[in-house]
Amino acid sequence: MSYHFDRRLLLRVWCGLDARKRERAVSVLLYRLGRFAYGKPWYVIGGWMAVVTAVAGLLLANPVKLSNEVRIDGTPSQKVIDELAKSLPEASGGQGMLAFRAPDGARIDDAKVQAALASAVDAVYRHDHVIDARKVMAQQAAQGKNSPLIRGQAAVAQAAGRPSSGKAPVPLQVDGRPVPGVTVSADGSTALMQFQFDEQTYELPSGTIDSTVKAAERQAAHGGLEVLPSAAMMEIPEIVGIGEIVGVVVAAIVLLVTLGSVVAAGLPLVIALVGVTVGVGGAFTLSAVFEIHSLTAVLALMLGLAVGIDYALFIVNRERRLILEDGLDSREATSRAVGTAGSAVFFAGCTVIIALMGLLVVRITLLSTMAIVAAATIALAVLLALTLLPALLGLIQERIAPARTRNRVRQQKASADHARASRWAARLIRHKYPALASALLIPVILAVPAADMKMGLPSGASYNTDTAQRQSYELVSDAYGPGYNGPLMVAVTSTAKGQPLTPATLAAITSGIKGIKGSTSVSLAGMNSTGTTAILSLIPGSGPNDDATKDLVTAIRDKSAQIGEAHGVTIGISGFTALAIDVSDRLADVLPIYVATVLALSLIVLLLVFRSLMIPVMATLGFLLSIGATFGLTTAVFQWGWFQDLIGLDARAPVVSLLPIIITGVLYGLAMDYQMFLVTSMREAHVHGATPLNATVTGFARASSVVVAAATIMVSVFAGFIFNSQPMIKQAGFALAAGILIDAFVIRMTLIPATMAIAQQKAWWLPARLDRLLPDLDVEGDKLTQKIPLTHPAPHQPHPTAQKTETTD
Repeated sequence: MSYHFDRRLLLRVWCGLDARKRERAVSVLLYRLGRFAYGKPWYVIGGWMAVVTAVAGLLLANPVKLSNEVRIDGTPSQKVIDELAKSLPEASGGQGMLAFRAPDGARIDDAKVQAALASAVDAVYRHDHVIDARKVMAQQAAQGKNSPLIRGQAAVAQAAGRPSSGKAPVPLQVDGRPVPGVTVSADGSTALMQFQFDEQTYELPSGTIDSTVKAAERQAAHGGLEVLPSAAMMEIPEIVGIGEIVGVVVAAIVLLVTLGSVVAAGLPLVIALVGVTVGVGGAFTLSAVFEIHSLTAVLALMLGLAVGIDYALFIVNRERRLILEDGLDSREATSRAVGTAGSAVFFAGCTVIIALMGLLVVRITLLSTMAIVAAATIALAVLLALTLLPALLGLIQERIAPARTRNRVRQQKASADHARASRWAARLIRHKYPALASALLIPVILAVPAADMKMGLPSGASYNTDTAQRQSYELVSDAYGPGYNGPLMVAVTSTAKGQPLTPATLAAITSGIKGIKGSTSVSLAGMNSTGTTAILSLIPGSGPNDDATKDLVTAIRDKSAQIGEAHGVTIGISGFTALAIDVSDRLADVLPIYVATVLALSLIVLLLVFRSLMIPVMATLGFLLSIGATFGLTTAVFQWGWFQDLIGLDARAPVVSLLPIIITGVLYGLAMDYQMFLVTSMREAHVHGATPLNATVTGFARASSVVVAAATIMVSVFAGFIFNSQPMIKQAGFALAAGILIDAFVIRMTLIPATMAIAQQKAWWLPARLDRLLPDLDVEGDKLTQKIPLTHPAPHQPHPTAQKTETTD
């Protein structure tokens, strides 16, 4: 039996379904949700308090466990690390490095200084979770000539010769015997201790790294030695510091100025704090099951605070406007604010979530975890704004805008705010072509430095000069050479099963690697008990993020197959620089796929919301200008060092490899928030009968003040993270703050109105056939007004300035 379908019949059926859907418009559903929450506030508040209590209880039962590891599965460096964890598990723990600086006028080999250094080294090796290299070497020495490690070290040392840099360090001698893992610089001013923990640093109990450093400091103080831990000895950074607190305080001030009431200003802060408590706290409760990177927690905190405040602000501002301008009571105003502004919040949140969840297509676990946690926090912010906020407004009731405030605002502030915004919009329309040119030229100029953007991972050079990490980096660079700050790890494994590596093979491989340009010294760092796997420590002649070091890694990889085939081994290279190269390459490969996925999905959402072809495309092109300018500014400030004094920085570093793809997703979602808030107001005016130019001015006048306030709040919150000690978090805070500043004020507040004025009716054009197929989401609340009319509806009238603009254009 065959079936024949009439496409016209299917179209009529679809349109019939759509007509039934229109009776259940989003605005109507949200109106009823807001009305329920307002009328039953303690039910809603009690439910959320139960969720907060549950999260708090889980946090007490499961201690937070965060990670600083940058792990990208499938990359050559990560494969080397994973294979070593199986064949040489004792080498799979985290690396530690302490630099000891002798006091002025003294040397490490002075009796008092050397004794203090020996005590400090002993304190470190005796510390919990530190592998005592002395015991390991003693066990190998007991085997004598049968020890593959000792025979291999002798062969490698002979083949490697002296380092080519002229700064050859020598082993620390105590009682005539060398101390494993400790070397003294050629000038005798510095000692360097390299050791290993029995677990990765992020898996160590909290405080282990700090207590290890303090144990060394206590003993080193007897000889006047200064102890400087490397960047690898960094504990998990503080999630909330003074900078973040200042950002929230600034946000509170902006809310107070915008809403004019302590009670009204406090509501968005409450919503944001509850959101991050549940969102970030919920992520912390899962840290015992899933690896949570510290940047994941910080990103969720940044977004939760900023978005939570903004979404609540948008609804409260609409509610107060309905009370002050339309004369509604608090219950009806709250319900309608949730139905109209809440619809915009709902779909704005959807665009942010889509942008974040698009990170899942790149199939990188670290980014996927970030995306899921951040998206969950955004979803919570939307849900709280649509439920808890109207419940709190139900408790406050008419106190949100008392009679005295109504009279004052109705007579003065509202008209003044609208007049200022209308004048700006009218100016943009009169000078639309110069405004458009300026809004295009500014981000293009700011984007120029992005052409020189280099990506890498944070090293000690990425920290400010007043930090121990930066001082350790510079001390090691001066006394030993910059390559000692980022040694490369070369893993050599025999291809013949069970066949150990011979000293001759190790010597030949060492000679081959040592002959590659950029190699300074090679030594045997470890070997498994069967002698089938060895680790060579390769010191480059350049720093971890230098181009010369990257060239060295590339050259070794190019020759590894040839060398390995000649000697029956496989050769893999890992270490800081190799990992940075692999991360950058992998992210560069997946970025186009990610961007295409996000743009496609979000364009569909914007098409449904605005029912226009031009507006989604215009919004997306504006974002591309914003992201280019953001990367340009980030490159100029962090990589070139421009204007660093203004934000308290004094460290030049490459852009963190993870940053471009993260910032692209987050900034796209947030940019669409402002597009949603601003253009939905224009569409509301247009749907209610205003001409395109009048709709542009009227919508701008109504939404611009809250968009300015929301953008200022976001910039303040993000900027607070610039002062975090962790370079990755510092760059993320700066990039997001700069991106929001450019997108909100240059793109959304200037480029979009100017373009709307030029396009006029074409901006709202949608093919008739597509108009019939698309469901009407009713973001502007037109269906809500039809289904539930206002008790005392205020007639829609374009602002006088808009009328004047229409007649004089």
